[in-house]
Amino acid sequence: MERQSGILLHITSLPGKYGIGTMGDEARAFVDFLVASGQKLWQILPLGHTGYGDSPYQCFSAFAGNPLLIDLEKLVKESLLDRKELPENEYFPDDQVDYGKVFHYKYALLGKAYDRFLDSTDDQLNQQFESFCTGNKKWLDDYALFMALKDHHEGKPWLEWSVQIKRRESDALKRYSRHLSKEVGFYRFLQFIFYHQWLELKSYANVNNVQIIGDIPLYVALDSADAWANPELFDFDETMTPRTVAGVPPDYFSATGQLWGNPIYDWKHLEQNNFQWWIDRIQANFLLYDILRIDHFRGLAAYWAVLYGEKTAINGKWIDAPGYAMLKAVYKKLGEKPIIAENLGVITPDVEEMREAFNMPGMKILQFAFDSGEENEFIPHTYDKNSVVYTGTHDNNTTLGWYHDSSEQDKQNVRDYFCFDDNDPAWSFIRLAWSTVSNVAIVPMQDILRLGAEARMNFPGKAPGYWKWRYAKEMITEGHVKELLRITKIYGR
Repeated sequence: MERQSGILLHITSLPGKYGIGTMGDEARAFVDFLVASGQKLWQILPLGHTGYGDSPYQCFSAFAGNPLLIDLEKLVKESLLDRKELPENEYFPDDQVDYGKVFHYKYALLGKAYDRFLDSTDDQLNQQFESFCTGNKKWLDDYALFMALKDHHEGKPWLEWSVQIKRRESDALKRYSRHLSKEVGFYRFLQFIFYHQWLELKSYANVNNVQIIGDIPLYVALDSADAWANPELFDFDETMTPRTVAGVPPDYFSATGQLWGNPIYDWKHLEQNNFQWWIDRIQANFLLYDILRIDHFRGLAAYWAVLYGEKTAINGKWIDAPGYAMLKAVYKKLGEKPIIAENLGVITPDVEEMREAFNMPGMKILQFAFDSGEENEFIPHTYDKNSVVYTGTHDNNTTLGWYHDSSEQDKQNVRDYFCFDDNDPAWSFIRLAWSTVSNVAIVPMQDILRLGAEARMNFPGKAPGYWKWRYAKEMITEGHVKELLRITKIYGR
C-alpha cells in the first residue's frame, strides 16, 4: 500500500438523532471530513449482526450485516417508513449507545418497513430484492432461518433448541421454514436493505478517494448461523457440543487470559474441502471493504484451544493450524488482495514468516513502545515500510487515558524518545505516528478529539458494557481539519 493515513471509527460511533450511528448522512459527512483533512482511509470494526454483549466480534453470521446500522431517514425517502413514525420525541444520549433502547424501537420500525415492502407494487424494488436473495443464497437462507428460529425460541442459543431442528433434520427444516416464512422473509429484507445502504456509502467513499479498511474476526460466534448450518467445520462432538473453544493465554490485557468461547475450526475438514468456506468468506468481505484486516492473525499459525466448560483461558494449549495453506488457496482463487495482519500478542517466528510470505503489513502500536527503557518491536525507529502504525486500537485505552494511567517511568520514556508535549499527549502521538516510515498510519477518532478513558471502545477480557462510545457532531471543528491536513502534507501521506 502507498504512503497514506486514516482514521479508525466504527459506524455505531457516528453522531445522529436516533441513538446509534448509521449508514446515512452523518456517515457521508464523516467521509467529507476525511477528504477535507487529507485522509485516504476509513477503518471500521466488523459490520456483522451483533448479539448479546453488542461486540462486533461476536456475531450471528460471518456474512450478514447489522440491522441496527440501517438508516431510518433513507427508509422514509424510499416510502418504506412515514416520517411521523420516527422517534422524534425520544431521548437518546449523544455520548454512548443504549443498545437495548435502540434495539426495541428500531426493530419495531424495521418491521413496519417490511410490511410496507410486502405491500409494495414497485416492480424494480421487488426485482432488486429477488436478485439480492438469489445472489446471496449460499449464506442468506441459513442466516434468515436461523434468526427466525432464534426469535421463535425466545432468543435461546441453537444448542438449546429441540434436537430435530438443532440437528437440521430435513422434516424439521421444512416444517419451520413454512411456519416461519414471514419471519424468514423479514431477515432477508433486512440484509437487502443493509447491503444496499452500505454499498451506497462505500461507493461515496471510493468516489472521494477514500478506501474502507474492514475487520474480519478469525473466529465465528458459537451461537451463529455459521456454526448451526455448518457444524462439520468446527470441533464439535456427536451431540454438536464444542470440544474446545478459542481464547488467548495470559497477556497484556488479562492475567487469566481471554476466554472468547468461539468454536475452534476443524482444520482437517476445511483442508479437505480446499478451504472453500474461507474463500467464500473472504470473497464476501471484499465486496464490503477495499482492504481487510484479519483479526488474531496468529491463530492461523497456531491457536490457543481451551476445553469447553473451563472458566478461564489459563488451561489451554497451542495447536498448529494450516494458515499458510489456507491463505495460499485464497490467493490462488481470488488473486492478490490487500490484507493487513493483526500480528499482536504472543507472536512466534512462524507467524511472521507466514505474514511475510504473503507480503502482508503487520501492526505497530505506539502505546506498546514505551513500557520499558529497552528497545522493543513497537519502538518507532525499528519499523519497516510494510507496516501499519496506530496510536492505539479499539482494544486500547485512548492515548490520553493511557498517558494519564502510565507510570512515571513510562512517561519519562516517552519524553526521552521524542519531542513530546505534556499538555497534548494525544496529538504528540498522532504526529509521531504520521512521521514514521510505516506506509500506513491510523488514529482512532477518540485521539483526534483528545478524549480520555471515558471514550474507550473496548477492554479485552472485561465483562459486557463496552462498544458504546459515540461523538457529537459539534465536537469536530475546523481546527481538527487544519491540523490533520497540515501534518498529513508535512509527512507525505
